[in-house]
This record gives sequence, C-alpha cells and structure tokens, in this order.
Amino acid sequence: MKKSLSLLAAVAAASTLFLASSPALAHTDEVLNQQKAPNGGQLRMAGTYHYELVVAKDSKEAKDNTVRVYVTDHDGKKIATNAANGTATILAGKTKVTATLTPDGDNRLKGTAKYASVPDMKVIVSITFPGKTAEQARFTPLADAKDR
Repeated sequence: MKKSLSLLAAVAAASTLFLASSPALAHTDEVLNQQKAPNGGQLRMAGTYHYELVVAKDSKEAKDNTVRVYVTDHDGKKIATNAANGTATILAGKTKVTATLTPDGDNRLKGTAKYASVPDMKVIVSITFPGKTAEQARFTPLADAKDR
C-alpha cells in the first residue's frame, strides 16, 4: 500500500511538471514563427497575450508606413484594445523611429512611422492596458517572412 502511494505521488508530481512546462514550450519564438498568423504578420508572446505585428513588407525607401499590432489571448481569442495604448520602436538599418499605437478596431492598434522594409528590421512593441503594466515583445518581422 505504501509503495503504491509513493508511486502515485511520483506520477502526480511528474504530470504536474510536464503540464506546467508545456505552455512555455508551446509559445517560444521558434514555435510561433511556424504558425500562420491570421493577418500575415509575425507572432510573439507578451505576458498573457499574443501580439501579431504587421509592417510594410515592400517599402524600399524610408517613408510613412503603417504599423499594426493585433492582440489575442493564448487561445487566439481577440482582446479588446479600445482602452489600450502603446509604441512600436523600429530599428531599420541605421534608423530608429517610434510609432505611437492607438486603438483601431476590436483587437488592433495602429500607428505610422517613417521606415524602410529591410530584412534586418527589428521592432519592439510595448502595449499598456488600463490598470496593468506594459507588456513587451521583440520582433524580426522581415527576417524570416518568406518562411511564414
């Protein structure tokens, strides 16, 4: 009896560890890069949210381009962004610009910045919801866009 209780406890502990680690593994950048984003952008995890960043993909010269960020939960359900705000800091070549993100639909924030679509572009998105701390995500939206 004592032996079966020990075995049961060990199985329960192992199950708990497995279940606790699975969500973390499922949301790595590598795994999210393999998922087809609903709006053609790049997905990243930011706290309890998924952010999908959509940038101009064919702007050879730096000009005013739109930046959109879609917000969902980990199950893909839309998160209302009507009271949220944020920024998208874009590093494209030797240029660093910031787009102010404002609500633009159910689960979308939108901004504009002067940038060129370069393969090594990096973007840091920070979004704040009322009463919560800002959540950030880092993107390389054009580095592997052909693979998505």
